Amino acid sequence: MNSPQLELYTDSSPNGFKITIALEELGLPYTLRHVRIDQGEHRRGEFLTLNPHGRIPVLVDAETGVTLFESAAILMYLAEKTGRLLPGDRVMRWSAIIWLVFHASSMAPLLGQRVHYDIFDPCHNDVAERFRRLTEEAFTTLDNHLKDNFWLAGPEYSIADIATFGWMHIARIVDFDFSRFSHLSTWYERVSQRPAVQRGISLPHPATGP
Repeated sequence: MNSPQLELYTDSSPNGFKITIALEELGLPYTLRHVRIDQGEHRRGEFLTLNPHGRIPVLVDAETGVTLFESAAILMYLAEKTGRLLPGDRVMRWSAIIWLVFHASSMAPLLGQRVHYDIFDPCHNDVAERFRRLTEEAFTTLDNHLKDNFWLAGPEYSIADIATFGWMHIARIVDFDFSRFSHLSTWYERVSQRPAVQRGISLPHPATGP
């Protein structure tokens, strides 16, 4: 039997979970390479040749010779490679791309900073309060959109849902309370019940919080 053509370098993190979930949803065979960030493996030379910025995840596709980093780019690549997880309808397709970019540019970076200030460096200075306010604004935007949409792109589950769930999963683990955002909370529970999502957040091992 031939070995899988895809190699995923990752750790248990929101950005890593996006790709393990996508691969599990797509049923693609892949080899998992566990990059242990707490042991500094992301800063070693062999990993930096794959991503000079030293961040996970990285996907290597031996079939095409393509190496990718940045989770949004990897999700787009997998959707293009398989013709799945990105709607065929033009309007819904661009809706999925919009919410994927919203996540990458307007949500994930804010949540990352909020996790830092709330969990690892608790404080109540102006900078920390700004990130708390901005993440609440992002939650409001998502909640308002999901009031009229079953999934982020509309009626079809897509890479936008996978990307957004990665960080919302960590938000739930570290006890960020977004229960007052009822539509976002209902969407979160809906995504979390998918078998592929449950498998994806267990790889390389489940996140357990700080």
